[in-house]
Amino acid sequence: MSETNQATARYSIGIDLGTTHSALSYVDISGSDGETAVQHVLAIPQISAPGAVEALPLLPSFAYLPHASEFPEGDLTLPWPSPATSFVGEFARRHGAQTPIRLVSSAKSWLGHAGVDRRGAILPPDAPEEVARISPLEASTRYLAHLRDAWNAAYPEAPFAEQDVTVTIPASFDPAARELTAEAARTAGCERLTLLEEPQAALYSWIHGSAGGWRKQVRVGDVILVIDVGGGTSDFSLIAVVEQDGQLALHRVAVGDHILLGGDNMDLALAHVVARKLAADGKQLDAWQMRALTLACRAAKETLLVDEATAAVPLVVPSRGSKLIGGSLRTELTRDEVTQTILEGFFPVVERSARPVTRARGGLTQLGLPYAQDAAITRHLAALLGKQVAATAELPGFAGHGREGASFLHPTAVLFNGGVFKSELLTQRTLATLNAWLTAEGAEPARLLDGADLDLAVARGAAYHGYVRQGRGVRIRGGTARAYYVGVESSMPAVPGLEPPVQALCLAPFGMEEGSEAALPSMEFGLVVGEPVRFRFFGSSVRRQDVVGTMLDSWVDGELEELAEIEATLPAEGRATGEVVAVKLHARVTEAGTLELEAVPREGAERWKVEFEVRATSAA
Repeated sequence: MSETNQATARYSIGIDLGTTHSALSYVDISGSDGETAVQHVLAIPQISAPGAVEALPLLPSFAYLPHASEFPEGDLTLPWPSPATSFVGEFARRHGAQTPIRLVSSAKSWLGHAGVDRRGAILPPDAPEEVARISPLEASTRYLAHLRDAWNAAYPEAPFAEQDVTVTIPASFDPAARELTAEAARTAGCERLTLLEEPQAALYSWIHGSAGGWRKQVRVGDVILVIDVGGGTSDFSLIAVVEQDGQLALHRVAVGDHILLGGDNMDLALAHVVARKLAADGKQLDAWQMRALTLACRAAKETLLVDEATAAVPLVVPSRGSKLIGGSLRTELTRDEVTQTILEGFFPVVERSARPVTRARGGLTQLGLPYAQDAAITRHLAALLGKQVAATAELPGFAGHGREGASFLHPTAVLFNGGVFKSELLTQRTLATLNAWLTAEGAEPARLLDGADLDLAVARGAAYHGYVRQGRGVRIRGGTARAYYVGVESSMPAVPGLEPPVQALCLAPFGMEEGSEAALPSMEFGLVVGEPVRFRFFGSSVRRQDVVGTMLDSWVDGELEELAEIEATLPAEGRATGEVVAVKLHARVTEAGTLELEAVPREGAERWKVEFEVRATSAA
């Protein structure tokens, strides 16, 4: 994004494109100064009942695909022209719980799933043939388009396309998922786009909300752990407090792996708790009813975690046939069931040496989201801190702040984000578990950074980040959260039973800043024109010393993670089909925050973009 384009925007818009809810916040750039940015949250008009539109601060990230004759004309009318093939938001969520085969949910999780065709019409995944499906990319685009239309209806004098827009993503999203999110945003009209990691957005919101007081709560040498448990993912980020030009500055030093573990898993666990109660009464649920029950448990969980005065929430499970006498089944979900299931199942007390439990997978499995095998968020947190024990070792001015002989990186402050942490019980359990690890190694307990807006922090932080990009306020530095490598197969004679060894060539180093680029000066590849050529692709969150061109002959388990393949197809114009063209690779981190690779021929002025394969052909 050019400085000229930035200067013409009046508003910095922040969008939290969440798994279960989306939100839009904004800052009037012209009416703000320094860290005292004036911030607002857009009330989003959406269908709340047939024929009714209500403006709410959150837009549930659900799309309903109605039958052509399901609703009378006028029942789904919005303040702006909208497609008749679907509607999104509050009524989509509530009505879809009764007809789940027409409800699209968790589109964001599917967008990050490298094992499916994310451009393909696969949602809802269990819909019968007569229901028209949409792709995860299309669903995400529709949520963003609804937010765009809501903005334009509220501010017609400041069109959405002319504003600076920051859309948030999980810190652990791979390059393909980031690019798909950017594509959805651009299709929805985000012409001046930046992507921002959600844990960073939550910290930006906390900084802005402190009205400058954040400097009194943190000091040089602090390591802030941001724990963000959303609807679809658990995201962890580690941000160090350093000194720069005599001022406190923030530097993101590590992020966790992509963990598909969040509110969706909790909803399913609660549904099984309720299903067991029904089974004890002789009432068995089919797959369709289980999905409806899971959606009902989601809404009940949100109420029971927040409203301490509510001891139980009634649940209605719709019937689909005559097997169940009396029509719909009625039961309830209690506060004790919610806290026990979530506390012990997802936030158990574990040792600092604990690691996620894995099991052998079946040879055949249903095509679905690749949920984490271990539901214990505390074990995933222990694994991250152990893996990142040396994350601050090379940080300028940070020497001497770590504890010698530590078995894990010691956070000194914690910021929580995500709706599940509205429960004081879950917040305190997580903090107590972390502090037990710290105490065992002689470290001070981590401080809680309170005051976070758990529903709107990500959207607010995204809007503030866009404002900070104007050169005002406090910016979190860090660049790419991983180093990226391409696999290079060694040339060797054929040996029975032995595959050629693969080396890993660093294309983009850890921390590569937005708007920067790097060329591989000496290494050349052969690309075949007229047909796709595939590359193995790797990422590392722990190798911080590698530079562009570093070639790894070997690595230990956990250092490199294989990601989706990348693919390039060179047009055969002017060359014979199948001709091999010698090219060099050139990496660039765009201003939007996506990673681009280009193939540059030895001769000629062409530059071919090396596309990230968004339908994985091999699983890592």
